Amino acid sequence: MNAMYVSQLSQLNRRQSLQIASVLVGGLLTSIVWAQTAVQVPVVSAQMKSVGVGFELDGVIQPVKQSTISSQASGRIATLTVKAGDKVKAGQVLATVDDRESQTGVQRSQAQMAQAQAELSNALANFNRTKELQAKGFVSKAALDTAESQFKSATAAKDQANAGAKQSALAQGFTRVTAPYDGWVLQTHAEAGDLAVPGKPLLTLYAPLPLRAVVQVPMSRASTATAAANAGAIEVKMPSLPTADGSNSPAQWIRPVSRSSVPTADAVSQTVEWRLELPTEAAKTLLPGQQVRVRFTVANSTSTNANTNKQANRMVGPSTAVLRRGELTALYVVSGDAFALKAVRLGADQGESGVEVLAGLDENDLVALDPVKAGLKGAKPIIQNSKPAAASVVAPAAK
Repeated sequence: MNAMYVSQLSQLNRRQSLQIASVLVGGLLTSIVWAQTAVQVPVVSAQMKSVGVGFELDGVIQPVKQSTISSQASGRIATLTVKAGDKVKAGQVLATVDDRESQTGVQRSQAQMAQAQAELSNALANFNRTKELQAKGFVSKAALDTAESQFKSATAAKDQANAGAKQSALAQGFTRVTAPYDGWVLQTHAEAGDLAVPGKPLLTLYAPLPLRAVVQVPMSRASTATAAANAGAIEVKMPSLPTADGSNSPAQWIRPVSRSSVPTADAVSQTVEWRLELPTEAAKTLLPGQQVRVRFTVANSTSTNANTNKQANRMVGPSTAVLRRGELTALYVVSGDAFALKAVRLGADQGESGVEVLAGLDENDLVALDPVKAGLKGAKPIIQNSKPAAASVVAPAAK
């Protein structure tokens, strides 16, 4: 009995040992496969680079042509034919004002014209008769002068009546508020039934093109902005647009076709307004009120004078490596054989050179080029070289 029990116990132990061994072997194989298929993320070294001195500010898109439309006639608004967001053509009727008073003025001026025409005809006939009689000696020269004076007075009265008729017609036309150019209705300030008076806004109209970026430059940076304008180094950052595959196109920096500054400073904010008109093709993707970034860069100088040299060594990292999550701006940096997320404070975008990092990044830190992949579990860094085939895995840091 005991021998049978011992035999069964030995068989059970062998089965358990085999199960444990299979689990260990399976785990080892899984680890090997995972190690072979771990996400590899290329990294580059952050370096100090010589870049142009400048700064970036937030700007706002504004239409170059924007008008506040008012009525030139007084009266109740009879109809308002448009609303905010409507597209209008030049000459299109936007609103009408009660024109009963102006119609009365037109009728009065027409009656005055008829009266003046009748008086002119009578004065002309009298002048011709008097002229014939004076030639035959039946009337004196003074009578002819009087008839001529009456004829000239009637002619002047006729001209005055014509001017009054034109004025009445203009007043009648002012009761129809029309669009001065092709554009969009930005906002309405009145409704049908409101009282319209000259100077009281009815609606705001703007032309979709051209557009400009307006930026307020602090007085402390006014000289740098002027130097950048003289060098043609003012750029506006265009927002990224969605593509057919669902991703966003990279943002681009463009130069304005014209630029100007208001020759006065705001007394409260101590800023100077700069107006940068944008190219037509680029402006088609923007809307009034949209916020953009404006970059003022002083071109690098070749002068050896320290006072005039505009080069500066700045910590620069790749712009594609920046991770933005709400208010957090960070980079993935190599730590050992993995990645660590480091919060950074960014400065000006230096274009192809990268983005300036003001704080949070040390020189020669290895930065992940793809922050999304670097955030995955088990991501491994590889050094980015000029030849992709020569990329190598970063060795773990010595402990």
